[in-house]
Amino acid sequence: MQKNDPYAALRYKEFNIFLLVRFAMVFAWSMQFVVIEWEVYSLTKDPLSLGIIGLMEVIPAVTLALFAGHVVDQKEKKGLLVKCILGFSFISLGLFLLTWPAVVGDLSGNLVLGAIYFLVFAGGIVRAFLGPTIFALFSLLVPKKIYPNAATWSSSVWQMAAVLGPALAGFSISWIGVHWSMCLILAFSLMAFLLLTRIPKKPILNPKIGEPVLKSLKEGVRYVWNTKVILGAITLDMIAVLFGGAVALLPIYAQDILQVGAQGFGILRAAPAVGALLIMFTAAYFPLNKKAGIKLLVSIFGFGLCIIVFGLSTVFWISVAALFLSGVTDGISMIIRQTILQLKTPDHMRGRVAAVNSMFVGSSNELGAFESGITAKWMGTVTAVVFGGCMTVITVITTGFVFPAFRKLDLRKDLEEHEAS
Repeated sequence: MQKNDPYAALRYKEFNIFLLVRFAMVFAWSMQFVVIEWEVYSLTKDPLSLGIIGLMEVIPAVTLALFAGHVVDQKEKKGLLVKCILGFSFISLGLFLLTWPAVVGDLSGNLVLGAIYFLVFAGGIVRAFLGPTIFALFSLLVPKKIYPNAATWSSSVWQMAAVLGPALAGFSISWIGVHWSMCLILAFSLMAFLLLTRIPKKPILNPKIGEPVLKSLKEGVRYVWNTKVILGAITLDMIAVLFGGAVALLPIYAQDILQVGAQGFGILRAAPAVGALLIMFTAAYFPLNKKAGIKLLVSIFGFGLCIIVFGLSTVFWISVAALFLSGVTDGISMIIRQTILQLKTPDHMRGRVAAVNSMFVGSSNELGAFESGITAKWMGTVTAVVFGGCMTVITVITTGFVFPAFRKLDLRKDLEEHEAS
């Protein structure tokens, strides 16, 4: 095996442009979600309303995911990504107008709230196509032998945007208000569109163009079901995110429990992403391919413990530290999962596999937000967060015992095969 080159993927110009596009989109999307959370909770003061935000996005994202995967495998990827970015830009424009007093005027709070939920729902439609499109385009920009390194950098950029987006959202709400924060989000989405024009169209690698939709969807689901490594990694991460969705309740912690205001909210929201970003840069130098299965189990177990500590804390900096460490453990999980998906997925099925992944893991963020909102309404905020962390820990322990083969997963052999090809 060749000596590890931590910058291998960055030596490809198109991949660097792709990273800038991904940064701009994730930054805009994560910032927008935080601004929406703040605005909705300010309008309602109801924890359940935060859960409804997640539900409104997850319904179309899950419902359309498999169909979106089929479309991605049938169509040219760069063109699809252009359409997704334009769709997001129109949604951001709508939210910008909805938060403008001169436009909203004397409209009732319930009417504004309903319009926000509608635009979040539309964003779920866009997201159903966005995830599989990015995953499929990624594979066309670098050789297979450096997929693990490319996955690390792609995840690092994702986390960097997830650091700066929520942090800037918290500060910008305090400095310039919700309305002009939405204007900034719109600017970033348009920047992503302009950057994407520098990547040329890519070939369609699917040999079954024109394949009936139902047959195509069944093939994608069957592949994921039969590939137990992919199924196990996706399922484990889904459960962790579903029950560990404490970030959805951060506005309550910032405003009511820790009482740190908008700036403290920005710090809390950014803390997990800072931890994940740190571990991802480290992973570029020290790959996680050896004993990947046990590392994935341990990382998600640690994530659950961090959520429990955060839920019980009433001290701001302890809460920040717990969220930071949750980001470290989540970053390890993300790198291993993305490497598994890239190495184990055939080129002609990337859209469909990514769609299944988005149903399990991507949408579990919003389902986790809904679950957190419901349990916070029923149990109280602190109890809901601690319950989610406990369920995560229990799930990891159960998975480790029920699937002993998963503990033995090692990705070095797959990497060696790709390097030899």
